[in-house]
Amino acid sequence: MLLLLPSLIFAQENKSYPASRFPDRVILGWKGDPAHSQAVNWRTDSTVKKAVAAIHEADPSPDFQANAKMISANSQSIVIDGKTVQYHEANFTDLKPATQYMYRVGDGTSWSEWFHFTTASDKREPVSFLYFGDAQNDIRSLWSRAVRGAYSTLPKADFMIHAGDLINSSNVDYQWGEWFEAGGWANGMVPSLPTPGNHEYYRDSEKKPHVSMHWRPQFALPENGPEGLTETAYFIDYQGIRFIAMDSQAALLDSAVMEKQAAWFEKVAQNHGMRWTVVIHHHPIYSTKNGRDNEEWRARMEPLYKKYSIDIVLQGHDHTYGRGINMPLGVSRKKPDGPIYVVSVSGPKMYDIGLQNWMDRASNTQLYQVITIDETTLGFKAYTVNGDLYDAFDLQKDKKGENTLIERANSLQMQERLELPERLQKSFKAEELKEYNQRFQEYKARKNKK
Repeated sequence: MLLLLPSLIFAQENKSYPASRFPDRVILGWKGDPAHSQAVNWRTDSTVKKAVAAIHEADPSPDFQANAKMISANSQSIVIDGKTVQYHEANFTDLKPATQYMYRVGDGTSWSEWFHFTTASDKREPVSFLYFGDAQNDIRSLWSRAVRGAYSTLPKADFMIHAGDLINSSNVDYQWGEWFEAGGWANGMVPSLPTPGNHEYYRDSEKKPHVSMHWRPQFALPENGPEGLTETAYFIDYQGIRFIAMDSQAALLDSAVMEKQAAWFEKVAQNHGMRWTVVIHHHPIYSTKNGRDNEEWRARMEPLYKKYSIDIVLQGHDHTYGRGINMPLGVSRKKPDGPIYVVSVSGPKMYDIGLQNWMDRASNTQLYQVITIDETTLGFKAYTVNGDLYDAFDLQKDKKGENTLIERANSLQMQERLELPERLQKSFKAEELKEYNQRFQEYKARKNKK
C-alpha cells in the first residue's frame, strides 16, 4: 500500500510566504493549442477580487504599454493553513504562432514585472525542453541549484516537465513557496508541465484521497484528460510531438481509475499523426530502488507503451537515476523493443540504486535532463547540478517510424556515480552493505560484457 503521509528526511527551513496585493508565484502553462494560446497563473492576498493580465507582442521600446491588450482573469479563493488567498488564471488566445510576446499580471494598479514568452510553431519544428525528477525536500536550499542550473544550460527551453513530488507535503504552503522561489522568474517565462506524485496527494477526514488543494488553482494545464483527473492527466501536442501526462498515484490508489486512465491513454496514444510520443508519470514502470516495484502499473501500462510505439517514458519517485530498456540480457539494445525508460531525481533526497538488469546508466546524485527532438532524432542529456554531462544517448527514427539507439554515455569523461550516499553508508547494516556491493559488482560485470 502506498503511504500518503510522508516523513521528513531532510530538515527544511519553515519560511513563511505570505500573499500580498502584489502578484507572486507567476507561472506559465497551457489550456489549449500552444501555437495560438498561452495561460498564466498567479497568487495574491484576498483583497484582490478582480485581476487582469496585459499582453502585447514583444517590442524593444518601452512605449508599448499603453497599447497592451487587457485580459480578465478567473479568480478563486482558497483557504490554506487557515489563511484565505486568491489564485488567478488568465488565458491568452488568438496568438500568432512562433511569435514572442510580453505580458504582466495584476489588478490594474499593483503589477508584476513584464515577462516574455514565445508561442510554439504551427509546423513540425525542433523542440527542446527540461525534465526534472522529484524536487521534494530542501527545495529552497538545494533543489534551487538544479532548476537554476537547468535554465542556465538551456535558457531557450520551450517548457519544463516535472515528474511528480514537487514538494513533500501536499497542502503545506511554505513548501510550495519554496518551490516557486527556487524557480523564480523562470516560471513566468518558460511554461511548466507537471504531473502529480504521491506527495501531491492527501486524504480528507473521510480518508478519501485528493490531489493537493494547491494543484489546480496554481497550474494552468489542459483539461482533456479522463473524467475525475482534470489537470492531473492530460495531453498536449507541440510542434509534431505528443506529450501524454499520466496520474500514476490516482491509478495505484484505485484500480477503477487505472482502467479508466488506461482506456483514455489508448484513445490519445494511437493515430494522432505526431512523429514522436513522450509519456510522463511519477511511478516508474521499472524501479531503480531495490525492493520497490509498481507491478500493477507496469502490467497494465507497459503492453500499451509497446503497442502504440511510445518513444520515451519520463518518471520519478525512486530518488535515484536509471536509464534503460526492458530487453533480455544478451540481446542487442540497438533496436529497442519498447520505450526508453528514465527515472531521475533533481532534489537532494537519495535512495540506494537497485542496479537492475534493465539499466544502462545509473546514479546516486541530483540531476536535470535536457531533451531535444527534431524530425529524425531524440537527443537526451542528463547533467549533474554542477553542470557536468552525466549521461547521453540519441534515438534515431527512420522513415518507417522505427527507432535505433545510439549510445553516447560510453564516451563520456564522467564515470558513473554508484557509491552509496554517505547517509546510507552510516545507516546500513553489515549485511545490507554486503548485498549492495554484490549488486554493484554484478552490474559492473554486466556492463563490461557489452
